[in-house]
Amino acid sequence: MFLVDLKMSVKEIKDEMEKGNVLFGIRQALKGKKKKVFVVKDVREETLGMLKVKKIEPAFLKLKDDVVKELGLDFNCEVFSIK
Repeated sequence: MFLVDLKMSVKEIKDEMEKGNVLFGIRQALKGKKKKVFVVKDVREETLGMLKVKKIEPAFLKLKDDVVKELGLDFNCEVFSIK
């Protein structure tokens, strides 16, 4: 587990969303190779366990509601992957 600059992380996700390089959800994060995987601070333990099994070290973001609001999403998501 590692922490990152929260403002840069959300900005990085936003920038990559515009390029179509962001995948949403745990299933997408577990498929293939990803440059980075981010999870919200209040991610479920079961989700972290799935990432750990695949040896994926996620960076932690803010709380889910805050991240969803900042990204302007109309759905909830705990895991964001940059491909």
